[in-house]
Amino acid sequence: MTTAPPRSATLDPETLRGDFPILQTRVGDSPLVYLDSAATSQKPRAVIDAEVSFLTTANSAVHRGAHTLAAEATELFEDARSAVAGFVHAAPEQLVWTSGATAGINLVAYAIGNATLGRGGEAARRFALAPGDELVVTESEHHANLIPWQELAARTGAVLRHIPVRDDGTIDLDAAASVIGDRTRVVAFPHVSNVLGIVNPVAALVALARTAGAITVLDACQSAPHLPLDLPALDVDLAVFSGHKMLGPNAVGGLYGRSDVLEALPPFLTGGSMITTVTLEEASYLPPPQRFEAGTQPVSQAIGLAAAVRYLDAVGMDAVHAHETALERRMRDGLRSIPGIRLLGDPSTGSGAEAERVALAAFDVDGVHAHDVGQFLDARGIAVRVGHHCAQPLHRRFGLTASVRASAAVYTTEAEIDLFLDAVSGVRAYFGAGR
Repeated sequence: MTTAPPRSATLDPETLRGDFPILQTRVGDSPLVYLDSAATSQKPRAVIDAEVSFLTTANSAVHRGAHTLAAEATELFEDARSAVAGFVHAAPEQLVWTSGATAGINLVAYAIGNATLGRGGEAARRFALAPGDELVVTESEHHANLIPWQELAARTGAVLRHIPVRDDGTIDLDAAASVIGDRTRVVAFPHVSNVLGIVNPVAALVALARTAGAITVLDACQSAPHLPLDLPALDVDLAVFSGHKMLGPNAVGGLYGRSDVLEALPPFLTGGSMITTVTLEEASYLPPPQRFEAGTQPVSQAIGLAAAVRYLDAVGMDAVHAHETALERRMRDGLRSIPGIRLLGDPSTGSGAEAERVALAAFDVDGVHAHDVGQFLDARGIAVRVGHHCAQPLHRRFGLTASVRASAAVYTTEAEIDLFLDAVSGVRAYFGAGR
């Protein structure tokens, strides 16, 4: 099995790239320049090997069989839970396996809905909503952290409110202080915007939620792969992340919860593997995290995700963050220098203060549709995301229906950023824009 790289204070992407087989791909006559890591990251050989090894030597149902293979599979599965929980500084019992962040947010929203229906007993009453109670999100949500709350509001009579963003893309904390109030029961927000790359002020939002007595739900999809992440230290009640965005497999992710919150939440999905006793009339449920893990779990994917976090840990998240911060500055400075480019969430359009960011930039090319820009770049081997990036309200905020998004990861090099910038500089001339 391929081993993870040795930890170091700095990061050599050229060396790491040898661990990612797909990066040897060519697109036509050009080498692949993969700048779509915010959509899904590429996988190192260690992750691929971990899944293949499990499926070829230990595949079995977990927590069910009494035979040797089942015991080995269960041990590997729970070892994976410990590894992934440790990556975010949580205890194993604080990590619920999900199929991804979307599933995790829906789990929380439906569990709160069940509490509102009286399920979960006395402990769950703290989550029950009454008509007029408020759920608060931000204007910068991607749809996975917006629509589940819209649906919960529709089912319960709660009111969905949002915190606006300023012209520079930062969250308006003055507005947040007026939006979050006595009726607020949930504050859900992204750690990092998937369109702007801005790291949001978690501590300030948690403090406002605490004052109101609301629970906090953090969407950590775009921070877990790029920043050292200590969820208990952030003091959020719940948080979600997706494996496929952090070098891991598809169809696996995590829901972190404070122990008292997970223990009080009623389950959402019900069925096998999450019960203690069942009669024909009723069932009793296991404690967290198994209470929220009905049915067959993504075992090989969980083991692959554990390999991914061990890989990132070995590289060192401080080194990852430093490397990607340098890439972000190179990318943004380069885009600003190209005529006809409008960066979304640019500090020059706000207070002028530069917010902390990850290596991600979304932009509009004057006179050229985002999809045409994407095709132009693809013809040169450069993979970017085009469209609304599952964040239509935020694009509407900036007067756009679509943008181009370039996003880097641990394996991205400065030379690739330069190839991208050189290609973008030729877009308007190619399409005859501005003549």
